[in-house]
Amino acid sequence: MQHLDEKNRNNIFLMDDTANPAPLGLCAFGMTTILLSLHNAGVIALGSPILAMAIFYGGLAQVIAGLMEWKKNNTFGFVTFGSFGFFWISFATILILPALGLSKAPGPVEIAAFLAVWGLFALGLFVCTLRMHKVLQVTLFFVVILVVALVAAELTGIREVLTIAGVLGLIAGALAFYIGMGQVINDVYGRKVFAV
Repeated sequence: MQHLDEKNRNNIFLMDDTANPAPLGLCAFGMTTILLSLHNAGVIALGSPILAMAIFYGGLAQVIAGLMEWKKNNTFGFVTFGSFGFFWISFATILILPALGLSKAPGPVEIAAFLAVWGLFALGLFVCTLRMHKVLQVTLFFVVILVVALVAAELTGIREVLTIAGVLGLIAGALAFYIGMGQVINDVYGRKVFAV
């Protein structure tokens, strides 16, 4: 009997009844992508609101969400949110270091290379979503073509291509935000209000 009680006590520690971290990661990715995409579309300037959002919400919040997904044994969520969180922190750092005089500003080819490796990463995630929810699949598809457009904009220097990338980013960000907020609303209402 004592052995059974100890086993049950240990199982309590193995159960994970913590909150779903995916909405935090999705909203952080979505809102940060929307804000930067407004800049790429030519609507707002690239300033401290975008950098702060990239460091803290797109960056730190997604890293936290990734760690929480690790606790839930969700490899896809861990890798996705953890990686994109560090993407946003890296992106902000690329802009901040030259402004502080700590490195020279990167050229278009260097930025294109940075974005291209993230495009390969996003493509791998897209392949994973072929076995997941369709809205997530469409979201990652838009992330992949967004990165392709951003690389093309860097390499060609054509403003219209960057504007197109901005529009694609607004779509990708809005989809991620829709999934994240939809999951929160469904959880609060205890039923499927949004198809996510």
